Amino acid sequence: MPQWLEYWTRDFALAARSLRRAPGFAAVTVATLALAIGANTAIFSVVDAVLLDPLDLPAADRLVAIRASAPGTDLPEEFGPAPEFYIQYRDEADMLEDIGMFQSGQTTVRTEDQTDRLFITQATPDFFSTLGARTQLGRLPNAQDDPGQAMVLSDWLWRTWLGADPDVIGRSYEVSGDMIQVIGVMAPEFRFPEPEISLWMHQMLGDENQIRPGNFGFNVVGRVQPGTEPDDLEAQLATLASRLPERFGGPPQYARIIEQHRPVVRSLEEQVVGDVAQPLWLLMGTVGIVLLIACANVANLFTVRAEGRRGDLDVRQALGAGRGGLVRGQMAEAILLAVLGGIGGIVIARLALPLLVRLAPEGIPNLEMIGLNPTALLFTLGLSLATAAAFGLAPAIRFSSPRLVGGLRQSGRVRGGRSLGRDALVLVQTASALVLLVGAGLLLRSFWTLSQVDPGFDTEDIFTFQVAPQRDGVDDGPSYAQFHQEFMDRVAALPGVESVGLANTIPLDEGAGSSRMHTEATLLSGEEPPPMNYTMVGGAYFETMGIALERGRPLDRTDHVVGALNAIVSAAAAERFWPGVDPLGRQFRLTSDTTAWMTVVGVVEDIYLRDFRQDAPDPMVYLPMVGPQPRTWAVGSPAYVVRSSRADQLAPEVRALMREHVPDSPMYRVFTMEGLADRSMAQLSFTMIMLALASGLALMLGAVGLYGVLSYVVSNRAPEIAVRMALGAEAVTVQRMVVLQGARLTGLGVVIGLAAALLLTGFLESLLFGVGSLDVPTFAAMAAVMLAVALLASYLPARRASLVDPMRALRVE
Repeated sequence: MPQWLEYWTRDFALAARSLRRAPGFAAVTVATLALAIGANTAIFSVVDAVLLDPLDLPAADRLVAIRASAPGTDLPEEFGPAPEFYIQYRDEADMLEDIGMFQSGQTTVRTEDQTDRLFITQATPDFFSTLGARTQLGRLPNAQDDPGQAMVLSDWLWRTWLGADPDVIGRSYEVSGDMIQVIGVMAPEFRFPEPEISLWMHQMLGDENQIRPGNFGFNVVGRVQPGTEPDDLEAQLATLASRLPERFGGPPQYARIIEQHRPVVRSLEEQVVGDVAQPLWLLMGTVGIVLLIACANVANLFTVRAEGRRGDLDVRQALGAGRGGLVRGQMAEAILLAVLGGIGGIVIARLALPLLVRLAPEGIPNLEMIGLNPTALLFTLGLSLATAAAFGLAPAIRFSSPRLVGGLRQSGRVRGGRSLGRDALVLVQTASALVLLVGAGLLLRSFWTLSQVDPGFDTEDIFTFQVAPQRDGVDDGPSYAQFHQEFMDRVAALPGVESVGLANTIPLDEGAGSSRMHTEATLLSGEEPPPMNYTMVGGAYFETMGIALERGRPLDRTDHVVGALNAIVSAAAAERFWPGVDPLGRQFRLTSDTTAWMTVVGVVEDIYLRDFRQDAPDPMVYLPMVGPQPRTWAVGSPAYVVRSSRADQLAPEVRALMREHVPDSPMYRVFTMEGLADRSMAQLSFTMIMLALASGLALMLGAVGLYGVLSYVVSNRAPEIAVRMALGAEAVTVQRMVVLQGARLTGLGVVIGLAAALLLTGFLESLLFGVGSLDVPTFAAMAAVMLAVALLASYLPARRASLVDPMRALRVE
């Protein structure tokens, strides 16, 4: 055995025996480290799965998402390109090694014994080669496949629906009413563009000459040539896009969009991760601060322990131990405690991760992949060793110095005066805990403000679901409307149901459709009207959702027939269409419909469509379930809304109704509006809860640290306190002396913490709502909480000091 290994083996054995003689010290240290290391391990596991390798694809660093912007037009700030962009880039962009296009959505999928609405992706064959996708069975689509006639199943669908049948290749299943052949099963690690995608199909692009320019909203991915910079690719794509009208034509409005067009190129990893990166890195930094506080706490404990063992260290030095041996012996204890803390941290992380996954908001990629993998365990080991160095090395070096190890040549007990090191650690703990408290306070205020926003509709006691009816005779606008009217009546007859309505899309879920709509004024001016949000509604939709009718009347059953030309507009839509004019009786029409004018019969209040953080409500137009002839629209798979005090219990009863009347039709997207509202605030609430837990732990550790330091000071100053009390000092005077010492330390720590919070809370800006990152009341309130807890932690040792028996203390001395 090498000599160095022999030394360390002996020191670890001695350390284990020493810690067995101090079980209280060992237990407190291991518990403190386990909490901090466990929190770091849990959050790192999330960061590792979500941020460090979110794609799990070959050479993922060369994959890019290609989007578009057109400043000065009425298009969104950023949007998906149209098919002609993809064709132009595919044919002309030499900075791209490969490029693919795709769209995702939901459709009805049916096998022999299962029917459901599933997420699917329709993609060009080069989508798969661009990403480097691979199958575990069969093959991927290629250019020789007939569009829309070949599909690849996800690993999840293959295993859960088809029992991992290896003979699935070549079989056909019904997708959107057509029989599509299975040509492959995707490898389990491929989950792009969403983990929920159940199958991929060959995109039906059509002949180049039949492409209608300006059909924006597609997704384009590319693999760049090695060494290509995003700015260079954007410049090349901008040049290629400027030539699109020459190749594909298009109306004047399209030419104006191309003039303003700017390509947007970002890494595919960044596109996939989206807005979740900042909260996760923020939480990683937060638990890092908790670990810093824990290390400061344990370092104080180690310092106190080392001061109490000066005699033991002096004996070892007198027997020939060098300074290196003394450091190694103390570090053996630190490493042993840190490793035990790491083991405890793994247990805590293992218990905490399922809770983290449940609390996490939707949209976080790779959520199902989060776990304690080898990378996380290696991180925990490294963190444990780094923690041992952080809290153990400084005390070990300090108390191995010959000038500090001289206890045998001194008489009496070792006295511990004020220690700048211990005071500095308390300052670090106090300041760090206050930073976390301020952050949690700001998020709490934001959450409260957001929860008080009036979205224009009710969120309580409303059950919602979608149904895609499939049965003979339900295949056009009137037949769909008739089915939905009858099914709403059946749902309304369920016990406890107050009202029922439906909409093609509902707030906080799928939002709304968008279309340009003309009024007489826009037709006369010749201007292209801006897009307007719209949805088709039926039944008692407004009553059920609690959307107030401001004037006029709602749509009734007679409006939902072929040839009905009535509609409802929101207050903001009315103001946009006819500013300052009574909208009742006014008319508008969809630009795609050249014959039918819709008449406004009612005005309802405005609502928030996407989430509660919007700057203003969305203008909305509400159309009947069936449009005018010859053009009719069919509400094929709307969202039903049901008002009931049993909103969270209705799903089984509605499923039973469906099994009775449309047994082959899927019921999906089952929510309550309260659940959708919670989901819209999930990112803020998740970050707030995590930061609140971390700040609470930091506050507790900071208070324990201050208590420990003052308790040690009181024990060392016991003779001095005894003399003071023997000379007539009152108990309250002794208490004030100790509390003031703690208050001075805490006060300085609060000042440092406030200064640090002023610098760091800017990182929360994008998460805050209705409150600034420098909110004075929050800073003041959290500082007061910190001071109150610190004063309580100071009072406990102060009270103990005031109970010292002067005669007993002096006799001991």
